[in-house]
Amino acid sequence: MIARLAQNTGVHVAVGFLAMGSWAVYANSAHPMPKPLLAGLVQGALSGAITYALKRSLDGLRARMARGLGWWLPPLIALALSLCLLVGAHFLAGTPEIARTISVPYSVACLYAVTYNFLMWRRDAK
Repeated sequence: MIARLAQNTGVHVAVGFLAMGSWAVYANSAHPMPKPLLAGLVQGALSGAITYALKRSLDGLRARMARGLGWWLPPLIALALSLCLLVGAHFLAGTPEIARTISVPYSVACLYAVTYNFLMWRRDAK
């Protein structure tokens, strides 16, 4: 049952929503409500969407690139777009602590994107 849940995209999206949304509430907890709650909802929704889209975009970009570029350029493109989306959405939502709010989710996304893409690139190169 645990293995089946671990492979379910919906579970990954829900975990991303809850974990990173909770972080955003904490990161903005020094500000009056509803700002922390709104930051949590925005970050949760963004994390869920980014979790879903990151893998798909990495796979699609890597398949379209030359072998040498395929290991580093897809994460760079995907992460640049993710950063713009995170900053823009939190700016529009009026999140008080934007840098603090996105620091953990973006770090996790960076680690995931680079690791996943390198492993898939290496697998495809064999």
